[in-house]
Amino acid sequence: MKVNKQIAALVLTGVLAAGSALPAFAAAAPDGYTDASKTPAAANGAYAAWQERWETMRNDWTQVSLSPGSDDTQMNFAWYSKTPTASFRVATDAAMTQLVQEQTITGQAAVKDSENTQYYSCKATASNLKPGTYYYQIGNQAATPFKVQDSSDGFSFIYVGDPQIGSSNSAKGQDTPEFYAAQSAAVCNDSFNWSNTLNEAIERDQNASFVLSAGDQIQTTKKKAPNKDATKSEIEYTGYLSPNALDSLPVATTVGNHDADNANYTYHFNTANASELGSNGVVGGDYYFTYGNALFLMLNTQNTNTAEHKQFIEQAIQACPDAKWRIVTLHQDIYGSAEHSNEPEITNLRYQLVPYFEEYDIDAVMTGHDHAYSRSQILKGGKKTTEYSNDDFKSMLKIDSDAGENPETRYVAPENILPNATDDAQRTYLNYLQAVMDTDAVQKTDGNTAVNPDGILYMTANSSSGSKYYDLVPRMQSYIAKRWQEDVPTYSIVNMTDDSLTINTYRTDNGEAIDDSFTIKKTDESTLPFTDVNRNDWFYSAVNYAYQNKLFSGMSETTFAPNVPMSRAMLVQVLYNMAGKPEVSGTSSFRDVGSAWYQNAVTWASQNGIVYGTGKHTFSPESAVTREQTAAILQRYMQKTGKDTSASADLSKYPDAASVSAWAKDSMQWAVGSGLIEGVRSGSTVTLSPQDSSTRAQIAQMLYNFFK
Repeated sequence: MKVNKQIAALVLTGVLAAGSALPAFAAAAPDGYTDASKTPAAANGAYAAWQERWETMRNDWTQVSLSPGSDDTQMNFAWYSKTPTASFRVATDAAMTQLVQEQTITGQAAVKDSENTQYYSCKATASNLKPGTYYYQIGNQAATPFKVQDSSDGFSFIYVGDPQIGSSNSAKGQDTPEFYAAQSAAVCNDSFNWSNTLNEAIERDQNASFVLSAGDQIQTTKKKAPNKDATKSEIEYTGYLSPNALDSLPVATTVGNHDADNANYTYHFNTANASELGSNGVVGGDYYFTYGNALFLMLNTQNTNTAEHKQFIEQAIQACPDAKWRIVTLHQDIYGSAEHSNEPEITNLRYQLVPYFEEYDIDAVMTGHDHAYSRSQILKGGKKTTEYSNDDFKSMLKIDSDAGENPETRYVAPENILPNATDDAQRTYLNYLQAVMDTDAVQKTDGNTAVNPDGILYMTANSSSGSKYYDLVPRMQSYIAKRWQEDVPTYSIVNMTDDSLTINTYRTDNGEAIDDSFTIKKTDESTLPFTDVNRNDWFYSAVNYAYQNKLFSGMSETTFAPNVPMSRAMLVQVLYNMAGKPEVSGTSSFRDVGSAWYQNAVTWASQNGIVYGTGKHTFSPESAVTREQTAAILQRYMQKTGKDTSASADLSKYPDAASVSAWAKDSMQWAVGSGLIEGVRSGSTVTLSPQDSSTRAQIAQMLYNFFK
């Protein structure tokens, strides 16, 4: 069950798009949170028992955390000790008689509690692990089991966002008994829900290898803690680590903005392959690990020096060249769909990072921060096209999201600034929102499966604890495939094999899926059926892309005929395939088309102004399409589909520029300027060769250049 938090009213002035004055006292809709006592999981005294347990452990800072090691033969551990040294053992039996590792750990002086007790941060790594069950023991504590899953045929992990334990507390961080009581009650509430989410996920997937958390493990930053005391978040770390599931299940954490200003984060988590690149000077930098055939790149984007993140990604990939999958996790929802998603500081980070992600062939980016679920389309080539300040954005957002004098929790924010707004500031705001929708970056997929996509999937996780929810923005972005907010905690299960990544997401109150299953498939490029296309051919990737995305078929089952000239009918059929084969009514005026296999394609292209005939009633379907005809047809297609065709190149550097037909000059300038058409090299000479025929391989490369 969701509950409204009290939020101070905002005093706003201004005019709505419709022209009516704002009320003197108004507010955004309050954030909701999940009251643990009202959830199905609380039934039969379960929450009451949790509350009793919480009272016995809330001051226990010695909870153990597990994290993935460098690869699936290692497991990392971290814990607080009240002594400078602690023994650490790993065995294959609960009696700890079959030891595989035993060592004494020397801790790092970390924090002191209110009674001046010194705690030491201890870290250990269990190595040379094989699939199976192991037990670890710290000091004289009871042995605790953990599993190493077999990843040889694939593996799975749990993906969550923003546990942010303690966020359901609406009290300010003051050094008062009232605040500490409210904090403890909130942590108790949120950690119960967090534990339930983990239990639900494990019940659904008992073989999950680890949890991937997209940041904000806890709520209280050092800056906003009472007296700016870093230890005031320790009760929240205790709550975060309190679920029994985490005694055995590792979590790969990401630094969120609520984690970033307090070194306690580094004391509680033992990350693998930690780098100083991406460090914000407090909680360390980026890190990576591999599992099975996947490389996981965990970025601390609280440091916005994206050049450092690029350098880190490059180094990690060089260290793990055989990883078939590459997954990035960062906190900010650079392609999300709730309150944070349109903020200029978020979109600016997007446009700095995306080129690096694309350069290094990242498959999926998993984020949090927005406390609402979203899944993007497959995206490629998002570019910054406008400047907008955070201050201007926030002032307009207050107007746009004003919910009146008596606001209630909602799932989608208001839309007070309407499309017909005439105020200059509001028009600028709306233009900015349109610009960051990245419509041109959306790539085609076959339903809910992307086969060998050239772009990237961006996920944003909802709150996994229900400690706080944000509203979805009213104007769903073009880059969004699915979004969801009903103020219920959610989690995702990601299944990975050698050739697929599948993600499913569920709500915790009834176990139902909130989105369709989505899969990325990577087919082995060597499975191309064409005997006349070899891996070393310059056009191999282009032909593979065209074949896998069903843009081209072969000339036969085993031949592609890359050097055969493309006919005018073939090219139009390819464009018709790209457009999704829309329904066609009527016929064209071309007498030489008739009822041929390309009839619908030619009719569609003619009716939409994409092709013209070679004569009054002739199309010449079997004639080879020239390079300049190709440029003109492709330009018209791009214009018809709303693509930007403003690029233009100076053709004078080509020795045969004068041979370009006058009617095709603009199209050739665009095609060369946008990189679709490259010159034809003969020795040291590069020509446009506008009258030459376009081969099937050349057309495939032009289309591949466009999608790249």
